[in-house]
Amino acid sequence: MEADIHVKPQENKLNTAAFIGKSDADLLDACLRLLKLLDKPQEARFLSALIKREMLFHLLSGDSGHFFFQPVLFDQQADGVGKAIAWIRDHYARSFTVEELETSNNISVSGLHHQFKAITTMGPLQYQKHLRLQEARRLMLSGSMDATTAALEVGYQSPSQFSREYRRLFGLSPLQDIKAVRKRSAAGTFEKR
Repeated sequence: MEADIHVKPQENKLNTAAFIGKSDADLLDACLRLLKLLDKPQEARFLSALIKREMLFHLLSGDSGHFFFQPVLFDQQADGVGKAIAWIRDHYARSFTVEELETSNNISVSGLHHQFKAITTMGPLQYQKHLRLQEARRLMLSGSMDATTAALEVGYQSPSQFSREYRRLFGLSPLQDIKAVRKRSAAGTFEKR
């Protein structure tokens, strides 16, 4: 509303929450600037929020902006699925069962799985795993933690399981991935399209 962006959904059917599209140079530039802040923690506290806001503007006003205005993304916020997603986001380091989510959000296990997958493209436990791995990656990139400490911080009991799942998601071991991301960031090798 603040940016005065008006987008009409292009379709009435349910779209999944994930899609592939081309990024423009402005969005990629903002991503690069955000990554460069990893080396400047003092500046990052203030500037990261501004850059994220800029990125949201580019996403919403770009060619694929209509995907972010799907009714399914808004309709689900008030019901059990929206509450379940928010709960997992807030408690990603805590172990839970899908049955616990079902009970606390008054929705059946099958209904929860179906609706959860329609919004996030994955099941609740896989969503939690992705949140854990993304947060661990963020902690390691910030330089505040090594892989083992980050794994324990985000709720993993086994550093070897963490390493296996990290490699499965990011394609490299935690140490190799962090080195590669820092090297790309320092070299500014993010391709602009």
